[in-house]
Amino acid sequence: MDALHERIIEEGIRIQQVPAPTFHEVARAQFVFERFQAEKNISVEMDPTGNVLVCLKGKENNSAPILISAHLDTVFPLETNLRVTRESDRIFGAGIGDNSMGVAGLFGLLWSLTGRNIHLKSDLWLIANVCEEGLGNLKGMGAVVDRFGDQTKGYIVLEGMALGHIYHRALGVRRYSITILTGGGHSWTDYGQPSAVHELADLASKLTALTMPPKYRTTLNVGKISGGTSVNTIAAEASLELDLRSENQQTLESIIQKVEQAVASIKRSGVEVRLEEIGRRPVGEIPDSHLLVRQAQSCLAEQGIQAVLNIGSTDANLPLSLGYPAVTIGLSNGGSGHTVHEYIFTEPLKKGMEQLVRLVQKIDS
Repeated sequence: MDALHERIIEEGIRIQQVPAPTFHEVARAQFVFERFQAEKNISVEMDPTGNVLVCLKGKENNSAPILISAHLDTVFPLETNLRVTRESDRIFGAGIGDNSMGVAGLFGLLWSLTGRNIHLKSDLWLIANVCEEGLGNLKGMGAVVDRFGDQTKGYIVLEGMALGHIYHRALGVRRYSITILTGGGHSWTDYGQPSAVHELADLASKLTALTMPPKYRTTLNVGKISGGTSVNTIAAEASLELDLRSENQQTLESIIQKVEQAVASIKRSGVEVRLEEIGRRPVGEIPDSHLLVRQAQSCLAEQGIQAVLNIGSTDANLPLSLGYPAVTIGLSNGGSGHTVHEYIFTEPLKKGMEQLVRLVQKIDS
């Protein structure tokens, strides 16, 4: 167990060292592809989307397959310092938990099954997919769902962190780019003419002042603002990117209507406003009582961990939105996600991997 544990950690660090911003995962995908090619008794392929798919054949040809996926991409630009530091109980590094260790978990599962001589009835597909983060809009998982549809025993999505959580509900997400265009001008001689930056600031204030509904948790975030050309120029263009999330689809739609009303309120002569949808993630869920959820809970209980049933925005959103059985689970714990100070604890990975092995066995049976 200790040797396997260390091997998975080292693999996670190797994966983390290959930059993989969303839409630029090709180098990491190729690295993972080649690493899997070195393994025995599996088939490896890369689909047109850039996903790496590995198949470990089962004993029964007519048994529905089991799908285990982990996303390749990170939120960090190509130039990010990927230096890793290791302490006695944790590893620090940008993207180490989200999601290098998740991808390493695919290797760990393969090594665990073959090392213990565990032969499954079902085909086991291990998938390292692209475009989960940011504006990737789950493109990689979309290709997977298009290929396998409902002809599986279940979709299991791996994240390097969040051990103990079972995400069986999909959080609805809608993202927009809002651009304001004006005539612009000189800050002194054209003073009084509309400024795209001033109008955008006013709009941002109106958006952040919107009251969120009390029944379902709903959030609004202005995540990015850009515009203007110089300090002494009345800005002719400015834009922001807006992230909306809700547990409930109808509630999400109601907030979208309020955003549209706020956008319409600042339109006037000399002020053009463009609202463009740039991302969406669908709502969906399977109930707490679903067999897959209960199996996932049981596997955590075997490791002495009380499961937390949760809602989130992950690759599982797509299969869940179509009514397919899917859950997202974590392999370890950590913190400072989506920052260069991200870290994971190493010891919990043992329980996280054992949880995964047992879950695959339960689904197979």
